Amino acid sequence: MTKSLLVATRSSELALRQARLVQSAFARAGVVTELKTYKTLGDKKLDEPLNAIGGKGLFTKELEVDLARGAVDCCVHSLKDLQTDMPDGLGIGAIIGREDPRDVLIVNSVTGATSLDDLPRGSRVGTSSLRRRAQLLALRSDVEVVALRGNVPTRIRKVDEGQVHAAILAAAGVHRLGVSERIACYLDAPDWLPAAGQGAIAVQIREDDERMRELLLPLNNAEASLQIRAERAFLAALEGGCQVPIGALALERDGRLMLHGLIADISGRQVVRGEHPVDVENPELSGIRLANELRERGASEILEGLRRAAQVPAPQPE
Repeated sequence: MTKSLLVATRSSELALRQARLVQSAFARAGVVTELKTYKTLGDKKLDEPLNAIGGKGLFTKELEVDLARGAVDCCVHSLKDLQTDMPDGLGIGAIIGREDPRDVLIVNSVTGATSLDDLPRGSRVGTSSLRRRAQLLALRSDVEVVALRGNVPTRIRKVDEGQVHAAILAAAGVHRLGVSERIACYLDAPDWLPAAGQGAIAVQIREDDERMRELLLPLNNAEASLQIRAERAFLAALEGGCQVPIGALALERDGRLMLHGLIADISGRQVVRGEHPVDVENPELSGIRLANELRERGASEILEGLRRAAQVPAPQPE
């Protein structure tokens, strides 16, 4: 009897649905899998903003520890949760497709807005993301941004209960949970940019596990992988994480793949944007080049300001 692969996943309903998509992909390839569920630090500390918790791997560390020691064969993550500097010996084995990468606006029945512009002055808008906060304040400095934690159903419930008038969430999670009817509007790129890799499901493996790498090879979505390699290289070159307001998305335009990126301060008063063609032979280089262009136009000053405000630690010498 063939031993089943042990797949690590967070225990939220959205994480489980994503893990089951990976299970289905494995099953179509004739591979038997079993899920092992985890609660991460980010899942447990729901009363604190993500940037206040600090540290790396808030939604991945516990899974990665077991993967590194061989307790599981692979981990399934929302790709945007994976830090660009992964623990030594671990890497991405496959990208299993990509849902709609955009953000969406969810509103309650009293507010009834159909766009960000329609939100009444003073509206309380919930988000757990500094990237969303900065972009929202850049557009609507007259609204109040409220820290909103919890899984997708919890955040929608808080909107319905009136704790906030509206919330900004990832379209992918709303779609995968089957509650797309709650979407008031999509926040379209490149005017509004999502997190690097948003909407994609990543399978993380040990880099020396050739068997897993071969099993995952036919499951990898080459188009999504190309986009995400450019986006994550941009993020890494700006030393970004969940504590820095950075957005990135590779979009096809006129038959050419373009990488769009932005970095902002927390208040949304300073926003630096740019775009760069994606080199399909070396998408990482395209991400680095766009990051360098933004640094020359003010991104370095924004990063320094964030460090001074203790939003991100200063990089340590080698």
